[in-house]
Amino acid sequence: MSSNLVLFCNTQDGKSPTKLFNYYLAMLPIRLTIDTWLIWSLTGGVNGGLHVIDVSNASRTMLMNLNTLDWDQPTLETLGIPAEILPKIASNSKVIGKIGKGWPITRIPISRCLGNQHAAMLGQACKKGEAKSTYGIGAFVLLNTGEEPLSLVLKHRRTTLWRVKLPSLELQFICVSASPTNFITVQWHSLGIISSTSEIEELALQVNSTGGIYFLPAFNGLFAPWWRDGPAAFALGLLGSQARLTLLELCLKACDVFDSMRKDAVEKGAPLQFYTFFIHMVSVDGGATVNNLLMQIQADLLGSAVIRPADIETTALGAAFAAGLAIGVFKEEEIFDSGERTKTSTTFKPVLNEEFRKKKAESWCRAVERTFNSADLSL
Repeated sequence: MSSNLVLFCNTQDGKSPTKLFNYYLAMLPIRLTIDTWLIWSLTGGVNGGLHVIDVSNASRTMLMNLNTLDWDQPTLETLGIPAEILPKIASNSKVIGKIGKGWPITRIPISRCLGNQHAAMLGQACKKGEAKSTYGIGAFVLLNTGEEPLSLVLKHRRTTLWRVKLPSLELQFICVSASPTNFITVQWHSLGIISSTSEIEELALQVNSTGGIYFLPAFNGLFAPWWRDGPAAFALGLLGSQARLTLLELCLKACDVFDSMRKDAVEKGAPLQFYTFFIHMVSVDGGATVNNLLMQIQADLLGSAVIRPADIETTALGAAFAAGLAIGVFKEEEIFDSGERTKTSTTFKPVLNEEFRKKKAESWCRAVERTFNSADLSL
């Protein structure tokens, strides 16, 4: 629910915002998320619908102050955005309202609203200092920084993780880095090369290594932690298994972000226990994690155990947890007790020796740096 899809404006009389829609859409440089419109529609729409947004999605608009959890007035003034058109910011796990008249079922409480990756983080029950990585069409690395919006330089984005009315979870933040086009490089169905992405593992297992070749599909430039617009898709080397090259590239990109977060945490003076967790263990989710070879390569390159839950689509689970916490179906200790999850999870332990792992990382960095001026080749 964190996709920037639609701007939803309020009006002073509380009625339909459609008359102002086009005006403000042209005026505003950002668009609020669709969850605002959904809640308004479900709770009555033009007949008194609630105009709210949760803190996780509000923080992604870059208009919310992470310290006050309210719209940042200086930012609004700079951009010329009237505060009165913006929705009220609500907690992630609370009864926001109830489904109103006009729907098949009414009076059902709406007890949670949470961004996609934020929900997945709760579904993985990630505590302070723990990190997870999602592997799908995009790759997202998230680190729970706890009660303080720890600024890890400017390589990663700070944002609100969640806000719920429980003592140890009242307010927590994350650092998040994204590479939005990662797994699209293995969607070869239209070419007839494969019939489903599950065949990638079988193809990749036909070779033992990539032979020192790297594939960098930077179709939109390089994202975290490199942040460069110039590079385009690049292959360094002569021959290699495209399937295995793609899996290797996915894992190396995630390693870049994890290594950057670790270094930044040390530079910022974060306590050792803060980043000890994700030095030794990383949780994963997303459709691509069914690929055992991908997970083993990731564990080897990270030098950390990779934990894959039995249910790899953890977003829906996190959303259910948030709703259940609000109405008393779940208790905090039930969600964050890792004992039961560990029994059903699959753990991939690193088998690569440390010296070779470091050389592989250095080799990848040199390969990436060679692409920095590749945009000039199109001149």
